[in-house]
Amino acid sequence: MEHLEHKQKVTIMIAIMAAMLFAALNQTIVGTALPIIVADIGGMDYFSWVFTIYMLTTSITAILVGKLSDTYGRKPFILTGIGIFILGSFLSGTSVNIYQLIIYRGLQGFGGGMIMSTAFTAIGDLFAPRERGRWQGLMSSVFGLASVFGPTLGGYIVDTWAWNWVFWVFLPFGIVAFIMIWKMFPNVKSAEKTSVDFVGAVILALTIVPLLLAFSWAGQTYAWDSAVIIGLFSWSAIALVSFIFIETKAKNPIIPLHLFKNSIFSISNIGGLLMGMGMFGAIMYMPFFVQGVLGISATRTGFVMMSMMLSMVVTSTIGGQLITKTGRYKIFAIIGLIVMSIGMFLMSRMSVDSTLFGVIRNLILVGLGLGLTFPVLTLTVQNAVEHKYLGVATSASQFFRQAGGTIGVSIMGSIMSMIMRDKMTTMAADTAEQTKGMKDIGAIEDPQVLMDPDKIAQFKDTLPDQMMPVFNQIVGTMREVLSSALSGSFLFGTFILLCAFVLILFLKEIPLRLTNKTEEKPKEEKPSKMTS
Repeated sequence: MEHLEHKQKVTIMIAIMAAMLFAALNQTIVGTALPIIVADIGGMDYFSWVFTIYMLTTSITAILVGKLSDTYGRKPFILTGIGIFILGSFLSGTSVNIYQLIIYRGLQGFGGGMIMSTAFTAIGDLFAPRERGRWQGLMSSVFGLASVFGPTLGGYIVDTWAWNWVFWVFLPFGIVAFIMIWKMFPNVKSAEKTSVDFVGAVILALTIVPLLLAFSWAGQTYAWDSAVIIGLFSWSAIALVSFIFIETKAKNPIIPLHLFKNSIFSISNIGGLLMGMGMFGAIMYMPFFVQGVLGISATRTGFVMMSMMLSMVVTSTIGGQLITKTGRYKIFAIIGLIVMSIGMFLMSRMSVDSTLFGVIRNLILVGLGLGLTFPVLTLTVQNAVEHKYLGVATSASQFFRQAGGTIGVSIMGSIMSMIMRDKMTTMAADTAEQTKGMKDIGAIEDPQVLMDPDKIAQFKDTLPDQMMPVFNQIVGTMREVLSSALSGSFLFGTFILLCAFVLILFLKEIPLRLTNKTEEKPKEEKPSKMTS
């Protein structure tokens, strides 16, 4: 689609970014609204599945659609994705119980996976590698904007209107994006007539689902050494071996395994996995520090977290422009990972004495580094493979990044729980004598209760004045415990980002092509022989 006029390309990209914003906002807006939704429809024991099911269906769809869109074109899948997402969003707003909401969120995930996979791949269809940096940066900024405004908007909607509008408010954006893409987006199919590897697709799904479930549940719902988690990991390992065997025999494999022989493809995806582990860990657990340790309200915490996302939007946009202008990209990934690592390390050094200014500074550093690195790893994968593999390569990049987030959040959560458990055991022994007169003291002797200031205030009102010093001491100690636990998690995140930095040092930088037409697979060792 390189032959299209620049004006038409820009119009198509605006439509694609509108679809991306529609999907991303619907993903981020739910977090702050979910407590109100669950209070209305019930199902507190199952509320985590509202997120888990979306993650599973998105991951499966994204990785499968990549190969299919290489064969049948992007347009049918992005239109189908938008249509399914609109339907899932509308139905989610009609939910009368938690089970319906979970099912409809799963349907949203199928649509979201199609949108995410085909949207980033469409950049590769419309623009040559040298031009993609600018658009990859702008697409990354869409995620940042959604993360900035989604949670705040979700809180406003449930406070002002009915919670159903959380799912309905952006439906017009999706409809407009659908119409624009339907009219403007040409569909380019593969010239090769090939069969679909349905068996490989099923086995791949049977590999991904138990793996992601295991990391989602481990350390939270089930212990890491429980029969359920070990069984899920074992199932996933057996399915992976079967998948590799089947793909070596398939005529048109859903994921061509030879791509992993390309060092750029492999290093970029592993780097994306590691970056996802650190990135999502910071996004997930930083609010615990701001609210639990510093005692800042949930509303103000949302504004504090904006600093990270806004800085990401700035550097992803500027970095993309510089990549297009200079043709260089590896240096931006290296600088980004260094800045992210510094920010994450400073997070690990935070304590109860940390200031809000220091917290915001650390978040900005992580955001700046993330914005520089985020667009690069997709660009390197697209530039390293032949155009006929563009869809599967891009979807693999998206999957590895999202899987990294799932794994990172799980491991960092386990580290946090382990440290809290050890320190709370010591605290309980030290304060046992002092708290004998406090009824139901066990209700607040958990650092996680710091996230619920109303519960602490209610308990405090039941105490006599002479018990206040002991109560304040316990709360202060719990803040220190939570701070120490989060420091351990952030230190792990620092280590992971440093591993990503070392890995990216070995990434071979080949010239960004000036056209999508390639006569042969790009040679890593001999860049000068590439088509330009």
